[in-house]
Amino acid sequence: MNKYFKIITIAYLVFLGAVLGAGLFAGMVVAPVIFHTDIWLQSEVLSPFQEGVIMTENFVRLSYLIDILIVSVFLYEGYKYKKFERDMLTQIAALAVIAAGLLFGHYYLPDIVTMQLAGEEMTQASVFANTHKGSEINFKIFSFALLVLIVRNMQKACK
Repeated sequence: MNKYFKIITIAYLVFLGAVLGAGLFAGMVVAPVIFHTDIWLQSEVLSPFQEGVIMTENFVRLSYLIDILIVSVFLYEGYKYKKFERDMLTQIAALAVIAAGLLFGHYYLPDIVTMQLAGEEMTQASVFANTHKGSEINFKIFSFALLVLIVRNMQKACK
């Protein structure tokens, strides 16, 4: 492995880890704080709908980073594939990251934003709840696949 590709690999792994960390932080730290503002502010300042709008904006901004990640995974893993440095687990994880990332940013988020723009009543409908649950499951798949991709690439890089 040449010197420049090692630097690219390190940058790639750091970027994968940063995006995974940002996603986990948004879901495990930011969401519980935003959805419980009444606890932190000692009164109900924001309605659950307003809290949801704020959380959605966090995920919209995260989706920009995920789009950059998708391109990075496609280019890096595609290059490794063309160089015949491939294994099945890495390929599956890369495809899962790409597919789940695209679903998150270009299917679930636009639907959720559209429903929020339709008003508070729409966000209380079962279609919103189902879409939201689907996005949560999709994001868990994305995060797990991203973790697998990080671990597999670190194993290869440390050889």
